[in-house]
Amino acid sequence: MPTPLDSRDVVLAVTTVGSTDDAEHLVRALLDARLIACGTLLPSARSLYHWEGEITDEAEVVILLKTVAGRLDAIGEAFGLHHPYDVPELLVFPSRAGLEAYLGWVRDETDHLADDEP
Repeated sequence: MPTPLDSRDVVLAVTTVGSTDDAEHLVRALLDARLIACGTLLPSARSLYHWEGEITDEAEVVILLKTVAGRLDAIGEAFGLHHPYDVPELLVFPSRAGLEAYLGWVRDETDHLADDEP
C-alpha cells in the first residue's frame, strides 16, 4: 500500500491524450482551475496496449502535470469533464527532492481556497 501523502507534497502526475489540441485543452482547463502549476506536453509518443480484445497502436501526447497531492481528487473530477478518454491514465509520482524554489512555486500556484475549484 502506498504511503499517504501530505496535501502539500509536490507530485508529478502523468496522463496521455490523442492530440496536441486535446492536450492543450486539458492543461488549460486544469490551469484555469488552479489544479496544476504547470503542464508539459510531450508530443510524438506512441502507445501500444490491449483494448477491447485487440492490440491498439496509437499516436499520443504525454502530459506531465506538476501539482500537489491535495489537488489530485479535483484533478480526477476535472478529467471527467475535460479528458477525452473513457479510461484516462493518471499515474502519480511523489517528488522526493527538488529545488525548494520550484517546489514552493508549485505549492503557491495550487494553494487556493476550495471555492476556487470547479
